[in-house]
This record gives sequence, structure tokens and C-alpha cells, in this order.
Amino acid sequence: MTDTKLDFGNIAGDIDIPDKQSSTGKGRISGFKARIMSLSLSNVSAREWISKTREGIKPWGEFISTSKFKVPKSVKPVPGRVMKNIEHFQSNYMFVFLGLVVFCVLTSPMLLVAIAACLGACYIISLKNAEHKLRILGKELSVGQQYAVVGVCSFPLFWLAGAGSAVFWIIGASFFFIMLHASMYMTPDEQEAVELEMDEVV
Repeated sequence: MTDTKLDFGNIAGDIDIPDKQSSTGKGRISGFKARIMSLSLSNVSAREWISKTREGIKPWGEFISTSKFKVPKSVKPVPGRVMKNIEHFQSNYMFVFLGLVVFCVLTSPMLLVAIAACLGACYIISLKNAEHKLRILGKELSVGQQYAVVGVCSFPLFWLAGAGSAVFWIIGASFFFIMLHASMYMTPDEQEAVELEMDEVV
């Protein structure tokens, strides 16, 4: 039986030790790229939604044409008229709603300050997380958890600014305006019927 001896003195080679710092750096870069990709995708979807909404806008001259407004003779045709007008002018109504939101925010300085503070905090969080994760008491918080903390902390500020009453005002004013316009504006079929009646009278 022969003894096998290994000569460890002649073994030579380069052993690569993983660099933890470089791997973590790559991880941060990849995470930052993923956030940028998600933001870009959300921006693309938002732009597509805005472009589709803008394409669906009917001419504003047609939307506010006083000659096409008529009080219905009875309550029976009102639901059908409202549904058809909401379907026809949905993009116009969306911009009316956004206009009321902007008007309410601009006329409420405290609410404007609260929104600016909340958006500023979210922007700072996005910048900080691009560099390193935030830790509180040794526990790492995700971006979603940090946004949740900002939302909870900003709740008293929004309450003091009267955000609740502003939201109810926007919803009430939008509902009133849209329902009033949709119930008073004649559908194309009704407009044709009125034109035929006028022709017969003439």
C-alpha cells in the first residue's frame, strides 16, 4: 500500500475574495435603476392617460353652448340624458373636476402649504434612498413604509388646513355642476327632434 503525499508548497494561484463593498454598491445601483424604471413606467402610463383624456375632449364651445340647454319636460328622460352626456363629455367633466381641485387648493393657503410640505418630504425620501436605506432603531425601513410615516405625520397638518372640508367641497361642487350640465344639456336625438319641431312650425 503506497502513501500518497500532497506537496502543498507548490500549490499557487490567485483566490478572489468577493468585495462586499462593491457588491453592495452594485445592489444600490441596481435598486436605484429599478426605482427609476418604475417611475418612468408610471410616468409613461400617466402620459398615456392624459393624452387619451385630451383626445376625448369635446369642443368647449359645444360644451357650453347655451342653445343646447333645455329644461326637461318631465323627470322620466333625465336619467338617460345624464348617462349619455356623461359618456359623451366625460373628458370635459374630468377637466372641470381638476379645475375645481386647483381652484380649491389655490384659495386655501394652509392647504397649499400642507401639500407642498408632504410632497417635499416624499422628494427628500426618494433622494435619501438613492444613497442608502433609512434605519430607525437599527431597523431598515422600506420606501413604502417611509411614505406611510410621512402620511401619518402629515395627517394633523392636513386636518388643521381643513383638507376634509375642501375634499367635501370639491366633491359636492363637482357633482352639482356635472349633474346640472348633464341633465340640462340635450342629447343629439333631442336636438334633432327640436330642430324638426321648429321646421314644422316654420
